[in-house]
Amino acid sequence: MSNKAEITVEIDTALVRRLIDTQFPQWAHLPIRKVEPGGWDNRTFLLGEAMSARLPSAAGYAAQVTNEQHWLPRLAPQLPLPIPVPLAEGRPGEGYPWHWSIYGWLEGETATDGRIGDPAEFAVDLAGFLGALHRADATGGPPAGPQNFFRGGALAVYDDQTREAIRLLDGRIDTKTARAVWDEALSTQWQHPPVWVHGDIAWGNLLVKDGKLAAVIDFGSSTVGDPACDLAIAWSQFDRDSRRAFRTALPLDAGTWARGRAWALWKAMITVSGQIARSAEEIAISARIIETVLDDYRREAC
Repeated sequence: MSNKAEITVEIDTALVRRLIDTQFPQWAHLPIRKVEPGGWDNRTFLLGEAMSARLPSAAGYAAQVTNEQHWLPRLAPQLPLPIPVPLAEGRPGEGYPWHWSIYGWLEGETATDGRIGDPAEFAVDLAGFLGALHRADATGGPPAGPQNFFRGGALAVYDDQTREAIRLLDGRIDTKTARAVWDEALSTQWQHPPVWVHGDIAWGNLLVKDGKLAAVIDFGSSTVGDPACDLAIAWSQFDRDSRRAFRTALPLDAGTWARGRAWALWKAMITVSGQIARSAEEIAISARIIETVLDDYRREAC
């Protein structure tokens, strides 16, 4: 849900092998295998059968290592599903310039429509996880900022970018409704103490076993603030029935849901308008998300 930093370092199995051998010789005998898909913010490698090495792919993601190393052990006991467990923190070396992490391996496959059993049940389970995350002790938690692309912060940060996307998409989408979605969201704000926010709730960060939600990964963008950005999945990846189940199971105020819808619209519009580089497939998916958001707003307005 952000513009992505450029990848500046070639991260491959050979590099990870050198880093492990020099910094963690106790694991030098373990095989290393790249995990596909490996994500954008980080590259992930299976280390043996029970651990993973995770390396930021660019400078803009390097701060996420410290965030996860510090906060994940504190969050884990407060959550109903497994999250990554940091086992060690690697240092820059072997031509790699940033800190990196070793985690315990979590079993499961990334969520896709074909791997999910009952989509509405999956949505309810995700709502239960997010509700627990919101109740977790947020004392001293990191605020939103450029290090996590302002997830959990104010939508207004992306106001200029969004209005430019609406201008660029004039004649291709219903810009009047898009502007109404955005303006409504900006007229609201989080009225409660800051809560924990995951920051990147998407299929690739949700693990499934036997058709059910089994674990949540990638907390690099986590922060304390407004949870609205974590709701964007309701429009980006849920159908109408699952979206309704998700919303019913996660009792947040109408303004927060309006901002969540706007987060989904922002990302989809800057993708389709060409403000960030994406593949033709991603552009097509984003175009469908735009229509889902606009249709949902029209239905709600009726």
